[in-house]
Amino acid sequence: MYARRLDADALAQQLRDDPAAAIVALRDAARADDAEAQAWLGQLHLDGNVVPRDAAEAHYWFQRAAHAGVPMAMNMLGRCCENGWGVAVDFPLAAVWYRRAAAHNLDWAIYNLAHMHWNGRGMAADRVAAFTLFRRAAALGHARAMHFLGQFHEHGWETPVNLDRAFDLYRQSAELGDYRGLCSWASVLAGMGRVDEAVPLIERAIPLAPTHYLGPLAAQLRPSAHVALHRLAIWIDELSTPRADA
Repeated sequence: MYARRLDADALAQQLRDDPAAAIVALRDAARADDAEAQAWLGQLHLDGNVVPRDAAEAHYWFQRAAHAGVPMAMNMLGRCCENGWGVAVDFPLAAVWYRRAAAHNLDWAIYNLAHMHWNGRGMAADRVAAFTLFRRAAALGHARAMHFLGQFHEHGWETPVNLDRAFDLYRQSAELGDYRGLCSWASVLAGMGRVDEAVPLIERAIPLAPTHYLGPLAAQLRPSAHVALHRLAIWIDELSTPRADA
């Protein structure tokens, strides 16, 4: 077991109040083998928050913290291996670290492992395993897993079609703020004619969603007969259009 010496709340406050001093203290703790500090430092370098963005440095600290037993560091080390952040892409190794973190019942690791089974990354595609893992992560309150589990129930993948269950999962995911859940629940509401309720959900989702998600979303909204939904497509198009320097 690793020692939990880091006061996370105090560190978060210090990062806001005196980031330079907080980083010095965090580095000192990480170098003194405080595994939680190592995990924090890795995340800060990955995000470029307070310290320079440096994926290789992030990978180094995640690796140290993961080997010391920090579940979230195990998960983030898996993310580094899966996405090539600071290290060569290695899907099988990513799956190893997700499994180790999932053994600690970490919802994000369970969700990420589910996706690897779904996509066949580092293993044969296995929709049954993905369904089981999405269900497990959703039971832990993972918003994005709820959305994907809803798709299984909506389309009848590995389980009978159950639209009531699917729509309830989309609603829960939306209430927890996941951009996919927001859009899927908005789609359900729009299909019920409740466009006035759907529009604000999509408005909330747009700033949260990655670029690769926005293009298909705009394409879905653009032909809508509802003016408010069509305007959302225009907004997305404007966000995606490069602008010349003033």
